Amino acid sequence: MARITVEDCLSQIGNENRFSLIHLGVARVKQHRKGQPFLVKAKNKEIVTTLREIAAGKVTFDNIQTMGQPPEVAAEKGSELEPQVGETN
Repeated sequence: MARITVEDCLSQIGNENRFSLIHLGVARVKQHRKGQPFLVKAKNKEIVTTLREIAAGKVTFDNIQTMGQPPEVAAEKGSELEPQVGETN
């Protein structure tokens, strides 16, 4: 099995900040510990499997908040991020 590297993960998320990568990984591990299944098959510890998910592009900063939520809730959160017509700041 190929080795996963931090550089693979950083290039996938489009950010050279390792601190951001750690936050993304921790958020995903917490989701897994609450019962969310992994998105890739691996016989590794949860943090390594999480890094494999990130390197595969299945976990990003854009989708981490909506992963594992019912579709209705995920749609509501997605619409909160989009500006509404006629809305002013």
